[in-house]
Amino acid sequence: MGKRDDLIAKYADDLKNKCGMNPDLDLLTKVTIGCGPAIYDADASTVAASQPGELETVKNNFLIKKLGLSDGPELDAAIATAMETYGQSERNKYRAVVYYMLTKHFGKESVYG
Repeated sequence: MGKRDDLIAKYADDLKNKCGMNPDLDLLTKVTIGCGPAIYDADASTVAASQPGELETVKNNFLIKKLGLSDGPELDAAIATAMETYGQSERNKYRAVVYYMLTKHFGKESVYG
């Protein structure tokens, strides 16, 4: 397996064991590929949930630009729910896992079709 496959396996493990979800590996792979080279960078591969600017980036660059959603309080609520699901005490919230949960939450799997 390559490095990306190892990361996808790690993300799937997080979804199962930390988020209580049974991941769709095909979608998880597409979301991971969509994150680009950021998945290989220790800082960029995670979402700093305690930094408001980081959460704004998730909202603007992923939810609005990538998924095509309109800005509104439901976007902030969905991000907060994803962070809660991942676990407040979990330091490493992987970007691909958060993006996967948000994609599923909004039913936007077709974006990765």
